[in-house]
Amino acid sequence: MFAFLDHISYPLLFLIAGFMLIAPIFPMPHVVEKLIMLKNGTLKRPLDIFDLCFHLLPLLLLGLKFLRDRL
Repeated sequence: MFAFLDHISYPLLFLIAGFMLIAPIFPMPHVVEKLIMLKNGTLKRPLDIFDLCFHLLPLLLLGLKFLRDRL
């Protein structure tokens, strides 16, 4: 099911995940902004939820690749 992860290198995933976590740099990264909204209970719009998932997806793929290689 996750065989496509075998074809993606770790450095590429680290680069993409790092970029997506800090994008956009100014005024505040989206992940930080959306996590603050989640903490405050204001993360309700579907666009905001999608944005959080979109920015966290590469980090999830990196974690899945790591688990797939270790197990």
